[in-house]
Amino acid sequence: MEGFCFARCRFTRLMVAMQLVMGVFVIFISMASLHRFYTTNNLLPGLDDPAHCAKFHTVAGADGYAGFDIHALADRVDDVLVQLAELQDKLEATALKISKKTKKRKAGHKQENITMPEFRRFLEDEVIHPLYSAHIALRLIRLPRPDPDGGEGNDAAPAVDPLVNFFTAEETRKYVTAKGNRGGQPSVYGTNRTYGTIGHACVLMRRELDEYMSYDVGAHCPDDWDLGQRLMLGGCDPLPRRRCLAPASKLFHRPLPINESLWRLPDDGNVRWTRYHCRGYKCLSARNQRRGYDRCVGCFDMDREKQRWVVAASNGSAALADFRIDDVLTVKPGEMRIGLDVSVGTGSFAARMREHNVTIVSTGLNLGAPFAETIALRGLVPLYATMSQRLPLFDNTMDLLHTAGFFEGWVDLQLLDFVLFDWDRVLRPGGLLWVDKFACARKDLDDYMYMFLQFRYKKHRWVVSFKSKDEVYLSALLEKPPRS
Repeated sequence: MEGFCFARCRFTRLMVAMQLVMGVFVIFISMASLHRFYTTNNLLPGLDDPAHCAKFHTVAGADGYAGFDIHALADRVDDVLVQLAELQDKLEATALKISKKTKKRKAGHKQENITMPEFRRFLEDEVIHPLYSAHIALRLIRLPRPDPDGGEGNDAAPAVDPLVNFFTAEETRKYVTAKGNRGGQPSVYGTNRTYGTIGHACVLMRRELDEYMSYDVGAHCPDDWDLGQRLMLGGCDPLPRRRCLAPASKLFHRPLPINESLWRLPDDGNVRWTRYHCRGYKCLSARNQRRGYDRCVGCFDMDREKQRWVVAASNGSAALADFRIDDVLTVKPGEMRIGLDVSVGTGSFAARMREHNVTIVSTGLNLGAPFAETIALRGLVPLYATMSQRLPLFDNTMDLLHTAGFFEGWVDLQLLDFVLFDWDRVLRPGGLLWVDKFACARKDLDDYMYMFLQFRYKKHRWVVSFKSKDEVYLSALLEKPPRS
């Protein structure tokens, strides 16, 4: 009986302590909100100045930027406070019920003891989960601040997405929040962060979008493909349709037959050489590429490209991470028919797979060189899409998904999580995911390995080799399990 009383008293004290903690938490949130209110100078002289109200309700720049919704933010804070108040009411009701049962026990009534599983279930369902939900909601509240990478003065773009506080579902908010690169490394696109492709991102780039949509209807479109690509990389993707005619090269020549085009560079006249460092394929095929397409060193050298995935590399341990196409196809003989190559390059993987009667669609943005045009002129299919965009492919349709030189140690783990789940969506049961020499720092290897292993794919090959003293390669051939 004494042990029971001790356990009951300890539980009662725990409930009281939780009430005190929740009370302090609510007071802290209220004081923080009041502090934020005072910092807007609304209670200081000059309250009748419209500039103060404009600063409070919107974030206004030199071009009239007003994308931040303070009312949505206030609703978000109110939701959190309601959750905390409901949690406090539950704790108070539970403590009161325990107190009544304790009095009945003292009066001679039989009292049932609470078991540890019941107590654990109560804490998880009634305390931890609501508290975690409120905690996440508060952490995801973002107030716009000048972006150090977006300019100076009033032209600086907000450092956060303007409408992120407008959405209520946590997954939506996590998806639309910009993902900063790990360690400040530049991404494959040369950017410092990656945006999810939901229309709110166009609010951030209103000036660029207005410029992109300023054209003469029915006439030739402006030569602004780089502006469109900049909008895509900023998350304003897919781009809106335009009612103008896309200009082509004035010297366009008939492309080569398919049996000749796969391993020959196209004619210079078939590409509009605008806004590139090089003005011809001879420059691009040089081994000392200029900055802007250094992630594709040698990919315009067709003699070098012909050796990839056919002859294993000979540079020590890195050779272990090079898988040959013949070895991969023998894993699922006769089953590889269609697939997707998510890489930075000129489509050489798709060209090699075509020789094995496998149709591969290659992603290709023009990152300093005409990758998309080159893939098409080689007789292959280019998919002009960023990694931020949900793949325009239906569920469970691809036999193979290959990625090389695209993701590296810069990628944010949450961004990689969204991407990998999308890849899992389009892969059919029994389909293969070929991770081709994923490079990262040795200290980050465990984190990245978990991202791939969480799907519980069957391992056909799994190789970790040294790239340098502090960096490693991860190559893997994984099979998606049936999930029926």
